[in-house]
Amino acid sequence: MAKTKTTTRRTKASRAAWARIKLLAMDVDGVLTDGRVTISSDGTEAKQFSILDGLGLVRLMRIGVPVAWISGRASGSTTARATELKIPHLIQGRIDKITALQELATQLGFSREECAYIGDDIIDVAAIGWAGVGVAVPDGMPTAIKAASYVTRRAGGFGAVREVCEQIASAKGLTIEA
Repeated sequence: MAKTKTTTRRTKASRAAWARIKLLAMDVDGVLTDGRVTISSDGTEAKQFSILDGLGLVRLMRIGVPVAWISGRASGSTTARATELKIPHLIQGRIDKITALQELATQLGFSREECAYIGDDIIDVAAIGWAGVGVAVPDGMPTAIKAASYVTRRAGGFGAVREVCEQIASAKGLTIEA
């Protein structure tokens, strides 16, 4: 069952801003997942990732937009899912999201206007604000939502990332559905 939350939807990002995006970066917990982590008594961790998001990311990369995951936590579950999807840039254990995003953008030769970032919490706020298109999920913290130029309709872990992938592709006159 999809988790929903009613919030004032923000859509300040123009179609032109979406069309300039050459890198999609995002937080993991609360964006690609619903923010919950299951820890078993033996210490193993489990997370649930949306298949909708995964397919959107694979198709977005297929049309030439690289993807980066920037997580404050190092996690075997995150590594396993990133490996499965062939995510080219996986950065874990970094709470300084803006620095990680800026370093990656510089390394890849992208300006801030060519980067989109999706987050949900206070450690994402600076990266959301820096990116050309800053995105928050509707179930994120108020400071993240306030910093965003776009708030998704779908909740974190329930297709929010797919929604962003479709926005980017559509603005470029492409589709990820084919």
